[in-house]
Amino acid sequence: MVPRVISLREKAPGQSDDAPTVQLSQNRRPELGRFLLQVDRQTKSSFQDIEAAVTAGRTIKKAYPILHVSIYDSLEGQNKTVDL
Repeated sequence: MVPRVISLREKAPGQSDDAPTVQLSQNRRPELGRFLLQVDRQTKSSFQDIEAAVTAGRTIKKAYPILHVSIYDSLEGQNKTVDL
């Protein structure tokens, strides 16, 4: 049998051993905005202002009226249901 040679990746210039690496999970995206668009209690995207979140929610609600679409305000902790 031939032995395998395993080589380690080289570090990028300026990267040290002490620098913490942040790994984002594929299961959860980082939340950037205050208002979270939720479809059937699952967060789909985030927005900085309420008008953009409601517009996106109404677009989804028009295409799929049976879904429960809501906007969650992460600062105040309140849900607002999107209706047609």
